[in-house]
Amino acid sequence: MEIAPVEDKFYLINKPKFWTSFDVVKKLKNLGQFKKIGHAGTLDPLATGLLILCVGKYTKKIDYFQELPKTYEGSFILGKTTPSIDLETEVDQEYPIAHITIENILTCASSFIGYSQQLPPIYSAVKLNGERLYKHARAGIKEAELQIKWREINVYTFDILEIAMPEVKFKIACTKGTYIRSIVRDFGQKLNSGAYLNSLIRTQIGEYSVENSMSIENFKVENHEVI
Repeated sequence: MEIAPVEDKFYLINKPKFWTSFDVVKKLKNLGQFKKIGHAGTLDPLATGLLILCVGKYTKKIDYFQELPKTYEGSFILGKTTPSIDLETEVDQEYPIAHITIENILTCASSFIGYSQQLPPIYSAVKLNGERLYKHARAGIKEAELQIKWREINVYTFDILEIAMPEVKFKIACTKGTYIRSIVRDFGQKLNSGAYLNSLIRTQIGEYSVENSMSIENFKVENHEVI
């Protein structure tokens, strides 16, 4: 069986909380003394889970990995919102939740399945006029002042794992470019309330699982079979 040379491989990394995806790339580049390295799909700093790092000639396969379906597990809090739709920013508004039933939540989750148009969060790495959206947000520019483009997404499955109001635990499988924070924001709005993302882990990219990933602390250079 053919084995890839040291510079031509991919790594499955479990991204720690508070690290950016670029932080992981930079760290592994230094640890492995790699000349060429890149990641296949950004994770928010507050999210954890599977990040695929491609090294050497495998950087040409980044598009292949990015096109694979993604699976996430996490939880959101109903009845409150934050500007970033997660815990990066403080709660800015509160909404009633007494009217929300378990059936409402299950029905709402089902409504997201399939193709739809999604508006990325203003606190995101999406570029607008050459600048990342989060830079506009941190400069105090309001979302209404920006012409953020809608994007098509496809949600394959949306399972509600547990409801302990106001917290709802979920599992989602979707296409690349899907913002789970946007789903959470829209979920709250559909229930005539509000919501923000409380936790998020990417558990799978295609057939690759976070269970088979390495932590940064345990990272070591190793060979991978050529695909």
